[in-house]
Amino acid sequence: MSTAVETAIGPVTFTEGAVKEIFKLRDQQELNDDLGLRVGVEGGGCSGMNYVLGFDQKKDGDQEFLINGVKVYMHKAHGLYLAGMQIDFQDGLNARGFTFNNPNAASTCGCGTSFSV
Repeated sequence: MSTAVETAIGPVTFTEGAVKEIFKLRDQQELNDDLGLRVGVEGGGCSGMNYVLGFDQKKDGDQEFLINGVKVYMHKAHGLYLAGMQIDFQDGLNARGFTFNNPNAASTCGCGTSFSV
């Protein structure tokens, strides 16, 4: 299993606010360097698929990217659903948390974490 970071352009992008929050969470949890941010999808939610975002170990079938200094793990099959997606972090009066702007989503639900293609 290769530990080299792939040089391909990452399938997702992060806003400056998202990057700051990711590093803040990583520092607060005192995570070790072999963990990366897993970005993916899973079945479920009111629109059919949910986004996955959390720190995790690299697994078989994962691609590894370095995006804005963030080590990202994504299963190869998930790129089809997530290519071109922008991840942001909102910290306002109406909402607080990560948001997903996915050009591949045919529809989304009100929660913002569930979508269909």
